Amino acid sequence: MERLEVQAGDYVFQARAAGPPDGRLVLLLHGFPQSSFEWRHQLQALGDAGYRAVAPDQRGYSPGARPHGIEQYRVQHLVADVLAIADVQGALRFDLVGHDWGAAVAWQLAGRHPERLRSLTIVSVPHPAAFEGALRGESDQAQRSSYVDFFRQEGSEETFVADGGAGLRNLFAVTGLADCDEYVDLLLQPGAMKAALNWYRAMSIGAFEGMGPVTTPTLYVWSDQDQALGREAAEATAGHVRGPYRFEVLEGIGHWIPEHAPERLSDLLLEHLRATG
Repeated sequence: MERLEVQAGDYVFQARAAGPPDGRLVLLLHGFPQSSFEWRHQLQALGDAGYRAVAPDQRGYSPGARPHGIEQYRVQHLVADVLAIADVQGALRFDLVGHDWGAAVAWQLAGRHPERLRSLTIVSVPHPAAFEGALRGESDQAQRSSYVDFFRQEGSEETFVADGGAGLRNLFAVTGLADCDEYVDLLLQPGAMKAALNWYRAMSIGAFEGMGPVTTPTLYVWSDQDQALGREAAEATAGHVRGPYRFEVLEGIGHWIPEHAPERLSDLLLEHLRATG
């Protein structure tokens, strides 16, 4: 597996990559509080299959792309970063994969720049309009998302980084992810945890306004033991995709799908890519 530095616009993004440089580009976007390391299994599978798979450490996670100010983490900047990284790779069109916050960015890009995508693979997070509907409805999604209020509080990063990242390690422990040293080390870098939480502080519940319908061929993989994301929004997502759509439910798996079900996810992803070639 390669380690890259990608100069995209004003920022330098660290990235992991696999596969031939002239292969079909697949970009993989990580979530909170992780990094490109979460995609290590899928990168290997994609590279072995001949794709050019690139997973950047996104804005705030890469030391060379860690601007100050909450406004710097609004969704338009996150989407622009992905397009800039694809441009540097020379890809007019590309395949996009996202988990957690990376999935939220991927939905936004698909709804605003469909001409850039060959395919879309979403892991865990529903379409933003489906998610907003579940938050306002009678499901338990509001309760599942109650932690977000704390994440958005000024200074909440100190809870996670104090005592050598004890709070961050506890977050991983209670959600079932044991292999977390890579993520803790990254987020203990100066300003990294604050930047990661600025994604939450900058978000808007109405951020899907202005998005068009998702017409890109889409695979959505959700797991029924996800503590943060419930079934109602996951099932409602189909109503917001007008292109070819496949919804897969992984039973008995929690939120960390790329690491807890790596072979199953890789198989689904490769099937989807082959079907949209």
